[in-house]
Amino acid sequence: MSACFMVRAQVVDPSAREAFDRWYQDDHLPDAMKTFGANGAWRGWSDIDPSVHYAVYEFDDIAQVRAIPESAGLKRLVKDFDAAWGKKVVRTREMLSVVQRIGG
Repeated sequence: MSACFMVRAQVVDPSAREAFDRWYQDDHLPDAMKTFGANGAWRGWSDIDPSVHYAVYEFDDIAQVRAIPESAGLKRLVKDFDAAWGKKVVRTREMLSVVQRIGG
């Protein structure tokens, strides 16, 4: 089955949300997808907490996802992210093994 790398970001400075959204759309998501070699990627905002943003990168297997945390690519992306957002956005990461999928 497939696997996912998920990033949860919380925009703690509400005035940064619009610029963060544009940057993630135009720069970060395409760059991260290419850097990770992901099969696909998607992102969205929480309807429960409008400060929370999720990005999900899809892979063939969990071994690909497990290689991400120590990769040079992630280190570069983190450096770029921190330079752009500093303490205005905090984030956590998850690695998910897909164990069931129904439908497309």
